[in-house]
Amino acid sequence: MSLRWPALAVSCLLGWCRGAPDLAGAEPAAISAADLAATATEAADALGAGFTVLSEAPFVVAGDEPAATVQEHARDIVRWTCTMLRKDFFSADPDTVYAIYLFKDKESYEANALRLFGAKPFTPYGYCSSEHHALVMNIATGGGTLVHEMVHAFMHGNVPACPVWINEGLASLYEQCAERDGHIIGRVNWRLTVLKEALAADAAPSFERLAAMSDREFYQVGTGANYATARYLLLWLQERGLLLRFWKAWRAGMADDPRGLASVLALFPGDAPAAVAARWREWVGTLSDR
Repeated sequence: MSLRWPALAVSCLLGWCRGAPDLAGAEPAAISAADLAATATEAADALGAGFTVLSEAPFVVAGDEPAATVQEHARDIVRWTCTMLRKDFFSADPDTVYAIYLFKDKESYEANALRLFGAKPFTPYGYCSSEHHALVMNIATGGGTLVHEMVHAFMHGNVPACPVWINEGLASLYEQCAERDGHIIGRVNWRLTVLKEALAADAAPSFERLAAMSDREFYQVGTGANYATARYLLLWLQERGLLLRFWKAWRAGMADDPRGLASVLALFPGDAPAAVAARWREWVGTLSDR
């Protein structure tokens, strides 16, 4: 299983992680069959003829490709991603039903997004509308966008106060992903070029700066470098066998380390933060996206 992401950033709607005073987040109520059925009926009524709509708990999947193709996407992307994310990261499902709209091409994507939600898409690939509880995709561009946004849906339901660098770092990590030893892994992708250019220009954020960023700062100042730094820091941890150790330690100690940086540095006992950053930069220099 390998999913790829198109070579351009997809913006997520600002505010995925806002508004929850409880850092760990209350366990969301389980999504019921009635919830799924209601969302499926609503999507089918809104879309009209020519669409296949089906439940793939905890999501509803709708698409205008042939029914067998929509079913394949639901099984091979949505179900697989849910299985992988639950196994390693999330004990609970998203806190509400999200409808996943898989439009077959650019024309369908743009026209139907405008028809359903009253606005043309701001990205050619896909986006999440938290207002409408919808993941809206041009599936012709690949499944990486969908996996990225599914991570956000799970994160919002499990860790609503997640710092933006971890939220976007994990979502971006799986823009291009595969399965290894029964677990989801990220692979090198196009963001490596962005990162190397930012490092060469001394424009990539330090780990301290990255961890301290608010949502607004992350999305508005040096956005490409912020995404790339967050992604490749988590990829580095993954390749050292430390990503899940970081995640579990941070979740257990969020009250003392809400921004996550101390949990990263604790993986390298005896090393000063500058030394950890230097080792990461050296590793980045060994990578190639070819």
